[in-house]
Amino acid sequence: MPTSRSLATSDEIRAYLVDQLNHALRRPGMFGREPELALRMLIDHLLFVECRPEAWAEQQRVWEDRGAWSSTGVAGAFRDLIPDRCYEYGVASVYAEFAHRRGWLKPDRVLDRDEYAALLGVVRQWAGEDRVWTDIVDAFGAPSMLFGSNNPYYGKTLGYLTENPEEPMVSFHLWNGSAPGAEQSWPPEHEESLLLAVRLGAGPFRQSFTFTPEGRRRLPAK
Repeated sequence: MPTSRSLATSDEIRAYLVDQLNHALRRPGMFGREPELALRMLIDHLLFVECRPEAWAEQQRVWEDRGAWSSTGVAGAFRDLIPDRCYEYGVASVYAEFAHRRGWLKPDRVLDRDEYAALLGVVRQWAGEDRVWTDIVDAFGAPSMLFGSNNPYYGKTLGYLTENPEEPMVSFHLWNGSAPGAEQSWPPEHEESLLLAVRLGAGPFRQSFTFTPEGRRRLPAK
């Protein structure tokens, strides 16, 4: 039977869960076929430690009002917009926004005021043309968060944010795979992942997406 001295403190438990959440956000594919469940469990535990369990229901209502929540969670909102299982990285980016507001997120870098303003000023127009992963990094620098692998053959999401959690994260959703209905090949036909859409803003979920021409071609059939 453990003694009180052998148990972790609440601060140690919180720090451990925060680390686990940041790991799950960056590499959701390592948490099984339904990584959103792992994210929700970690968030549930963190809110319990912080004595704020009601915050999760509040966030669900916000997402539902925006059209970002469904009977299958955030993933259900992405399935009509992003092909294949690539949307799991987009899902992670939505949860990262909540984590940022709760003070849990540990980004690799944050944009300063000028960098963020410059990004906001051009990104929707910039996404009007087809782009690839390196185009994004060349234009805007390394992301604050990489959701997914750094392998160019895999889909991923790049997130750019500031220290201020009230300033929306800019998310670039990338994909690399086969055409709809085609047999999946390896390696994929593209040497690096393709930008499908940029997501920005706290309004209606679908309206927060700006699709590239490639993204419009790859919209999942309903």
